[in-house]
Amino acid sequence: MSDKSGTPVRPELQADCGSCFALCCVALPFAASSDFAISKKAGDPCPNLQADFRCGVHSELRQRGFSGCTVFDCFGAGQKVSQVTFEGRDWRGTPGTARRMFAVFPVMRQLHELLWYLAEALTLPAAGPVHDDLREAFDETERLTLGDPDELTALDVAGHRDRVNTLLLRTSELVRAGIPGRRKNRRGADLIGANLKGADLRGANLRGAYLIAADLRNADLRSADLIGADFRDADLSGADLTDAVFLTQSQLNAARGDAATRLPGRLARPAHW
Repeated sequence: MSDKSGTPVRPELQADCGSCFALCCVALPFAASSDFAISKKAGDPCPNLQADFRCGVHSELRQRGFSGCTVFDCFGAGQKVSQVTFEGRDWRGTPGTARRMFAVFPVMRQLHELLWYLAEALTLPAAGPVHDDLREAFDETERLTLGDPDELTALDVAGHRDRVNTLLLRTSELVRAGIPGRRKNRRGADLIGANLKGADLRGANLRGAYLIAADLRNADLRSADLIGADFRDADLSGADLTDAVFLTQSQLNAARGDAATRLPGRLARPAHW
């Protein structure tokens, strides 16, 4: 898979479930809802998890009410914790590692998500004025991921995220500045169920917007900043997201779309579309 510029996506920032000890199926909690058929506490293995760390219903997750599992993306944090932080020791074979491993995983996941955004920002020519700062932030974030379990659990990940987010916001501003006309600012907006069919949202700021079940059919989202936007059950049929900024695979997996939906080259069309 490649990004919009044709540069291969960094494999270390893509989930490799075969190299992970199913940390997302154990470390994280979930509540019975439209996303999960049952509730589960953090640290408890999902009842669908098999002895070989594989999901027993992987091919039927959506049909069985576990669509939330198909949406989640660890950005490669699972294999990093499993194979690097804990050097291949799994929580079943060495039970003493379980509590620490489950505490490290959410921290690592946040760091890897930041690495994903920083890696994308570095491919954007318009962000040239901040590329040096972005590279420095990427290197620092990568260094943090190599800490030991105690260092990772003690990390002020929220503070680091705030510092990185300042750069990502500047990147967004530089990219969207090249879009002519008035650019909509709907940051954090409640657009649940909104009728945005055919809307011109080029260069819009939709950071953290709630677009759950929104009608975005044939909407123009080129160069829109979509970081953290909630697309659960949003209809993206025919929408143009070609140059959308900070769009992730998990956001697409949570939405609905069709063969006419235009996507960045670095992302894949979800199988359920």
